[in-house]
Amino acid sequence: MRSLFFDATYFGKLHWREPGSTEVLALAATADEIVCSLHGRAEFCSIAFRKIREGLASAAIVRTVFAQFNTDIASGQIRLIAPTDAILDRVETVFASAPPTTYLRAADALHLATAAEAGHAEIYSNDKHLLAAAPLFGLLGVNVIP
Repeated sequence: MRSLFFDATYFGKLHWREPGSTEVLALAATADEIVCSLHGRAEFCSIAFRKIREGLASAAIVRTVFAQFNTDIASGQIRLIAPTDAILDRVETVFASAPPTTYLRAADALHLATAAEAGHAEIYSNDKHLLAAAPLFGLLGVNVIP
């Protein structure tokens, strides 16, 4: 089974037609499941709310997108992984040993630690800071968007 770990930025590209959506959709089509940290669901909601705030989507459209997202979760196409002690321990270990110049946000660290603890070798994102920090978690950060 081909399982790919996406952060929330890639989830957004699955559900909103925007630059990079074509490439992310093509990648997702090669997977049996897309995996993300549980908090990626909240980040996905935030992306949708930003679309409303910027006038790019209505509340009705957002509700439709949320319904599709929840259907994808219920069908197993998307699997969300809840934080565990092992994930949080990995976050703590990396923050304790990362070079002081590392730009690593807590939410990104959770995605990276979750991917590593779930046995993924790669994480897919277009977030430059997350991608740069991926090696600290033993991961290869991949962006398929040119």
